[in-house]
Amino acid sequence: MRILVVDAFADRPFTGNTAGVCLLGPAAADAAWMQAVAAEMKHSETAFPRPIDGPDADFELRWFTPAVEVALCGHATLAAAHVLYEAGAVPADRTIRFQTLHSGVLTARRDERGWIEMDFPACPAEPAPAPEGLEEMLGVPVGWTGWNAQRDLLVQISGEEAVRGLAPDLDALAGLGGRGIIVTSIADPGHGHDFVSRFFGPAVGVSEDPVTGSAHCALAPYWAERIGRDSLLGYQASPRGGYVQATVRGDRVTLCGPARTVLEGELRV
Repeated sequence: MRILVVDAFADRPFTGNTAGVCLLGPAAADAAWMQAVAAEMKHSETAFPRPIDGPDADFELRWFTPAVEVALCGHATLAAAHVLYEAGAVPADRTIRFQTLHSGVLTARRDERGWIEMDFPACPAEPAPAPEGLEEMLGVPVGWTGWNAQRDLLVQISGEEAVRGLAPDLDALAGLGGRGIIVTSIADPGHGHDFVSRFFGPAVGVSEDPVTGSAHCALAPYWAERIGRDSLLGYQASPRGGYVQATVRGDRVTLCGPARTVLEGELRV
């Protein structure tokens, strides 16, 4: 079967967030086998789209980090849709419907630029006290904190440069539980984006995720309420970096970005 490496939320190779995409046949794959493939690929997530014949969806989609299966992944969904369009498995003008185990039916479509627009459930964070020792773990003062349904801890700090300069204690962060830690600030003036963020997921085997689509399901409603605008541009300030267009539509969030295939091969096991 074909297996590919795709840079998602990337307008050129070697930027954005890298995902593996393993194109399955109609037969269901064993979860332990998919986990082993994801561990071999070593990317933050590997996506496994499988064609299905159902009234509500065209493909089943599952995502695995090198360590665990996850309930939702934005950049690997973008990568999977990009590969299916690029391979001609889905006509360019048709919306792809993905059936997922824990996040319902997700849709993706290709816009006139060739970017992939995805419809995801909003996942806002609810206010909660900062975990004990969080400021020491991050090395900066923290402001607002809250957890969302994905068990991500959203943390607002003061200043884009503070976000860019973070060097957290990853071992300590892994002990907080949940999936990951989203650290964010409003953008500095003149940078062309509305907010900035970084995502750390040591508890699920990802020290820092380069560009995290699913985190923007929490970031978009958080900043839309504070900025007073539903359509926003976020920049994830990892070493690779990448932009995510996000629009809040009630209890849904539209995420949009480009992708580039950088490697294609044949899986022999």
